[in-house]
Amino acid sequence: MNILIIDGQGGGIGKQLVAAIKKSCSAAIITAVGTNSLATSAMLKAGADNAATGENAVVVGCRHTDIIVGPIGIVIADAMFGEITPAMAIAVGQSNAVRILIPVKHCDNIIAGAMDQPLSKIIDNAVMQIKNF
Repeated sequence: MNILIIDGQGGGIGKQLVAAIKKSCSAAIITAVGTNSLATSAMLKAGADNAATGENAVVVGCRHTDIIVGPIGIVIADAMFGEITPAMAIAVGQSNAVRILIPVKHCDNIIAGAMDQPLSKIIDNAVMQIKNF
């Protein structure tokens, strides 16, 4: 199973996702794509099998994966303080992959009905979804 994890800023969510997925789904091949080199580095240090940085890496990665995981902002152009370009959001949205999106309340994006819970619980739920895939 090929999993693409996309994150930006400092890569904190992506880092936690990589570590949790590696622990629970050891056979998964994780490609980490950061919108910047700091995010990419954090995910690579957490154990990602492959890593790349930037818009083109997101676009190409979305074509060759089974599951895309990341914060909700990866499907919203200009989210994450402008780190998500329109091309990135389109690539994620048009991918044939299953998308597992982490509901975070940043950058003026509010997900109605999403329960306010610790990030660790949300990541545990994301890993459970991947295991059930």
